Amino acid sequence: MNALDTVLYTGRTRTVGGREGHARSDDGRLDVALSPPGSRRPGTNPEQLFAAGWSACFEGAMGIAARKLRIELPAGTAIDAEVDLGMVGEDYQLQARLHIALPGLEASQAQAVIDEAHRTCPYSRLSRGNIDVRIRLAR
Repeated sequence: MNALDTVLYTGRTRTVGGREGHARSDDGRLDVALSPPGSRRPGTNPEQLFAAGWSACFEGAMGIAARKLRIELPAGTAIDAEVDLGMVGEDYQLQARLHIALPGLEASQAQAVIDEAHRTCPYSRLSRGNIDVRIRLAR
């Protein structure tokens, strides 16, 4: 794996207490209670945070891809992300699905944008070959 040529941004957080704790960014813009998935305790969990981060990053990558392909993203562009936590044998594993809405774009244009975004999105690159990922154009 290659080291970065240029660091554009560094996100810094401190988490105390794991899945039943608290996470806060160094600038205070992220300040969340954490709770295990399915619990009734207030707070979010790593799977929700990963789904939100990936979908936000992927939509940004779609914007870059669309400009490169000279396609305008529609106003209703949205991504519904699902991240599952499960087991493979005795090991914990994630899998993910991105359902992408690009209303009004022809299917071939939409798929070209999605494919290019999936190629370049840092979260997609992080997950590639490591977890099962399904990306679907919602119609």
